[in-house]
Amino acid sequence: MTEIRPLEDADLPAIASIYAHYVEQSVATFDESAPDVQAWRAKAAGAAVFLVAEEDGDILGFAYAGQYRPKPGYRHSLEDTIYLAPGATGRGLGRRLLGELVERCRQGGARQLVAVVADTEDPSSLRLHESFGFKQAGRLEAIGFKHGRWIDTILLQLRF
Repeated sequence: MTEIRPLEDADLPAIASIYAHYVEQSVATFDESAPDVQAWRAKAAGAAVFLVAEEDGDILGFAYAGQYRPKPGYRHSLEDTIYLAPGATGRGLGRRLLGELVERCRQGGARQLVAVVADTEDPSSLRLHESFGFKQAGRLEAIGFKHGRWIDTILLQLRF
């Protein structure tokens, strides 16, 4: 059985590894070099919520929400991030992670949650977010460049 639980420090190497796959193999993130464990520790310390999906001692994915932008006026708006380990997709883990993340953000007093999704021509992330009530709020055309191509991002917004 897969457990959705808060991040522990011992999970950070697995988090770094999962994310490194997407940095190296996809345009889902615009990072071009994978953050190390120390960088993930700092990111986790600044997150409002950071969850992992664990099964039989293996971390299969993670989701977190951090402040949307660093200026004080944005303090009630969070941005979500969610990644699953290669081979862990298609099992409903993303739905479970995002569902728990949304609920914890709501309970924590957030006013809204924003998702910034790279338009990779795979609609799964958009569909997942929309199934939780996120609405498309806009598109930034050719905003990122990675692996020799320009990529749009789609902005989604969930108001509580």
